[in-house]
Amino acid sequence: MNDLVRRTTPSPAGAVRRAAPALVGYVAVRALVLVTLALWCAARGTSPHALLAARWDSLWYTRVAALGYGYEVRLPNGDVHSSLAFFPLLPWLERLGAAVTPLSYADAGLAVATLASLAAAWGIFAVADHVYGRRTGVCLVLLWAVLPVGIVQSMAYSESLFTALAAGSLYAVLTGRWVTAGVLASLAGLTRPVGAAVVAAVWAAAVTSFLHDRRTPPAGGIPWVRRALGMLIAPLGAAGYVLWVGRRTGRGPFGYLDVQAGWHNGFDGGYAFARFVAGKFASFPSALAGVGLIIGVALVVWLFVVCVRQGQPLPLLVYTGVVTALALCASSYFGSKPRLLLPAFPLLLPLARALARVRPSRSAAVLGGVAVASAVYGAFWLNGSGPP
Repeated sequence: MNDLVRRTTPSPAGAVRRAAPALVGYVAVRALVLVTLALWCAARGTSPHALLAARWDSLWYTRVAALGYGYEVRLPNGDVHSSLAFFPLLPWLERLGAAVTPLSYADAGLAVATLASLAAAWGIFAVADHVYGRRTGVCLVLLWAVLPVGIVQSMAYSESLFTALAAGSLYAVLTGRWVTAGVLASLAGLTRPVGAAVVAAVWAAAVTSFLHDRRTPPAGGIPWVRRALGMLIAPLGAAGYVLWVGRRTGRGPFGYLDVQAGWHNGFDGGYAFARFVAGKFASFPSALAGVGLIIGVALVVWLFVVCVRQGQPLPLLVYTGVVTALALCASSYFGSKPRLLLPAFPLLLPLARALARVRPSRSAAVLGGVAVASAVYGAFWLNGSGPP
């Protein structure tokens, strides 16, 4: 693990200058996406603000921010959708934003998402820059920005906040800042259930570092106490919330799983998703969607295999593997799979490295074309089915 701490960490001012091209490009893509959404909504007579801040999961987050936990929706079939399914960090920040500014809870959520998306872009750049260099970092940020469901990065959802914390924790691990990595991992665990992926990455890196130091004792290296402290802190956020839910529901450590079961969400190894894909082949039009789903899953698996073959650092591989497994093997909300994969940004590193090797004019043309297509798709998606 110590071989990863090989680049000099820049000063804060130097880090901003180094990341500036990536951040400027990211802001440009986000502006294009939002302008396209506004024009699309104007043509359809819909509200872009409502689509970004007051629909789907964003409503659940604002309810928690305004009223606390305890809200439930009981469906005719007996299912219970509980607000306890939503982790608390985003609602806490929405409540804080509404308390110290004139913003509503929904607008505070948008503000948090906007700032978090910039922090996520910076963290993603820092990780790629540290491992593969500046050009790859810029390309990775822009690829993440132009993903087809990248518009979620501008919604009052928790994906941007989680990705910012995850990227920051991974960068801290790669640069040997174990306590910082543990704190950010703990906060990520308060943001989404997939915070377990960040904890796994911190633990895998720390254990590997301990083993490395046993074979080759470091000369004045990082004290083992910091590593152990980082490992100890990392799971506290997720564990604390899960245990609190168990106590609140009276169902013990597995109370949160019961809450998720009320949403028909759980981990079944991908069986339900496979049945969903197979069901698409029952008729011809939907069979095309089934083919597309198979191609999409194959692409994700292929990218992960390439990440392994290219020798990505262990914490990135562990993090990406866990995020991908949890996204693809969840038993419900199949339309959410692309959104759930948004935090798995290291999957895009092979593509970013390839783009970094071509002429800047060619990579700019490719990214520009994909950005336009992504902006149009995002506007269409939010005005249609959108995130569940």
